[in-house]
Parts: sequence; C-alpha cells; structure tokens
Amino acid sequence: MNNTIEKALQRQREAEAKKQQDASVDNTAVDETSTEALVEASAEMKNETTLEAAHPAEIQPVLSESSESKTEPVQTTNLIKNEPYNIDLVRLEANGHVSTLSKRLQINEEYREIKRKLLTNAFGKISKTLKNSNILMVTSGRPSEGKTFTAVNLALSIAIEQDKTVLLVDADVLRPNVCNTLGIEKRKGLMDYLLDEVDDLSEVMYHTNIDKLKIIPSGKSHHLSTELLASQKMLETVDEFANRYPDRIVVFDTPPIIGINESAILANFAGQAVVVTEEGKSKLSDIRYAVERLNPEMAIGFVVNKSINNDSQGTGYYGYHYASN
Repeated sequence: MNNTIEKALQRQREAEAKKQQDASVDNTAVDETSTEALVEASAEMKNETTLEAAHPAEIQPVLSESSESKTEPVQTTNLIKNEPYNIDLVRLEANGHVSTLSKRLQINEEYREIKRKLLTNAFGKISKTLKNSNILMVTSGRPSEGKTFTAVNLALSIAIEQDKTVLLVDADVLRPNVCNTLGIEKRKGLMDYLLDEVDDLSEVMYHTNIDKLKIIPSGKSHHLSTELLASQKMLETVDEFANRYPDRIVVFDTPPIIGINESAILANFAGQAVVVTEEGKSKLSDIRYAVERLNPEMAIGFVVNKSINNDSQGTGYYGYHYASN
C-alpha cells in the first residue's frame, strides 16, 4: 500500500514538473515574440527617420519662420537706434539757415564772425579761465526770440570747420524744437538717458549726413525734468562732453531763461552763454534779468536776431550780430 502511495505521489510530482516546464517554454516563446516585435518597430522607426532626413525641405520652412520671428525685431531696433539722421540740406538753405552746400551766403558770413569769437573763447588763451569752455548754451530772455534758429546755425557753421566737431543737444525739454527746425523725426534722447531707459549715451547720440555734426534730441517729456537736469548723472555727462574729445564744441539749445528753472541749472554746466535777442522786441529789462540768472563766471555774449542792416548799396536785410559782455 505504501508503495502504491509513493508511486502516486511520484507521478503527481512528475506531472507538476512537466506542467512547469511547459509553462516556461510558453513564456520563452512570448519573450521571443516581444523581442521580434520590438526589433521590427525599431526598424520601422529607423526607416521613417531615414525618409524624413532624405526630404529636409519639408522641415526647413518651419525652422526658417521661427528664426525670422525672433531676429527681425532685434534687427529693426538696432537699425532705428543706429541709423543716422538724414538732414535735407536744400530745405535748410531755403528756410534761411547756414548752407553747408559750398555756397557763400550772407548768413554764412555772419555766423562765421559769431562762431570765430566763440571758438577763440573755447580753445584760445581765455579757455584756461573758463570751466567747460567748449560747452555753449544758447538761450533767450523770452520765448520766440530765435534761440533754436541760432543754436542750429551755430552748429551748422561749426560743422564746416576743418578741425572741429560739434554736438547739438536739444536741452529745451519743455518745448523741444531742434528736430522740427532740422526737419527730422523725434527719437529717444537726453531725458530717456537720464531716466535710465537706455543703457548708454551713445544710444541717443545720432550721426548725421553732415560728417562733423552729431545730434542728441530732447527725448520724452517728464515732470521731473528740473531734477533730472540737476542730477549727478547730468553733471557726469557734461563732464564727459567737455573732456573726452578735445576738438568738440557742444551746443545746448536751452529753454528761455526767465521763469524757467532748467536754464538756470544748465548755466552752471556751460562755460559760455549766447543770449539771443530780437531787435525791436526784446526788452532791456529782460536782457538784464536774463544775465543776472546766468553764472557770473561764464563768458556771456549776445546775438541780435533779425536786425536790419544796410549794405553798400543802401539795401536793408536781416542780419545777426554778436557782442560779449
């Protein structure tokens, strides 16, 4: 009986062992099938990649559009920032300004006489007695006496010099008019720099089609213009103007000096002042008061605007005369 039980148990163990062996064979088959499927899938992916690589034109337009959309605005910004001003010189001459077109006009001769005295003050013996002798502020007692017209003409005349350069700065931040006078578009300028809205002064200093003339527009208006012009940053800027280039004259077109704080502040930076008066309109009391508001240590001169002169034939014409105090 015991032998019968042992044989039965033996057969049961053999049956279970065979069952486990069969199960192991089935799993191996499944694994082999899965491996073959993976190999086939990998081959298909490789074929698809090869086909895509064989036709790069299908992908290129997408990459190109993405690249252009990212670079175009940057290029446009740099172009606007660095693009020189193109001044219409024929228009300026027709409007009565100093000509840079090799023409000998009466106004050219008058401003030659005016600038010669200013250049002597800036670079001659007297320059040693003046602080920032090459910094000129052009102002007037009251509005509409011709200060911007005078500042622009001075800059144009100095730009004709063979060994001098000129920087024209529109510092009349309340009523800027330099760009309008020159017929050029307004851009970022002095106030944007003082407000730290541009990284470097060179970003608001624009070349022009007149080789020796650069321009800094006034920039945006701001309710703290007085404080910005009186700031340490403005002082450092003027010091750079005065000392970086030994051959440069800087012409500031400033607001009228009576009743405007900005002009009185700028008077502390400049070594010379040109006070523009209009014949038959400017009051002597206004001229005296304007001089009192200027720095007494600066060289002060006067330009009489729209004065009527007689030439050798007795013909009257408008002229411009300079006198110093």
